[in-house]
Amino acid sequence: MLFLFRSYMYIMIGAAIIPAIFLIKYIYKVDRLDKEPKELIIKLVLLGVVSTWIAVLLENIGYGILQNTVSEMDPKFAIIEFFVIVGPAEEISKYILLKFGSWKRPEFDCQFDAIVYAVSVSLGFALWENIKYVFSYGFSVAIVRAITAVPGHACFGVFMGIWYGVAKRQEVIGNLKASRIFRWISVICPAIIHGAYDYIATCSDTKGELIFVVFIIAMFFICFKAVQRLSKNDRYLDSNKHDDDDNHTVIIDV
Repeated sequence: MLFLFRSYMYIMIGAAIIPAIFLIKYIYKVDRLDKEPKELIIKLVLLGVVSTWIAVLLENIGYGILQNTVSEMDPKFAIIEFFVIVGPAEEISKYILLKFGSWKRPEFDCQFDAIVYAVSVSLGFALWENIKYVFSYGFSVAIVRAITAVPGHACFGVFMGIWYGVAKRQEVIGNLKASRIFRWISVICPAIIHGAYDYIATCSDTKGELIFVVFIIAMFFICFKAVQRLSKNDRYLDSNKHDDDDNHTVIIDV
């Protein structure tokens, strides 16, 4: 009986964490210039786990205010829930820990590093969230989340990382005002996309389900192409230290 219980636990934990590990390994593999230290990646994944607790706190505060001001029957309730509370709370939480764990690191010397860091934090968040869902609702949930929620969080990390990298470059060249603006964008952009993802996912009719499928396929495709393109065109943040930097161009549009 103990053997069966342990086997069940291993299967459930594996189902929860393997999708996140697979995506972390992929994003690490396509990092073309100066591979990041594995211990830094592990640290950022763990910070992503910690960010879930901050998100829960912010969401509880937001829900408390929302439930006392808007009726759940009001169509505005779901819009506020996902676009004002859930999306921003989770992405702000990730960003706080991302910046804490990476902004001043000397290893942060290439623009694509920002995507590696942001995706690592996002997948740490997704990994812990996945464990809770799998143990609450069973193995079948792990299968669904492996092809939706986990890569979804990776995509949110890609969108955050794109602008986070631009913000770091602006700081390196001395444009601090632009750096602050791009840091704001690195939170706002994934928060809006995250809110849209959750909002569409709650639509229970056939039309809503079709829109959700189209939405996630489009999001996955855009992020995959962006990662490939930005990896190929990666460059060092400080071009003065690398003579070959002029041969690369930054592409931030996806």
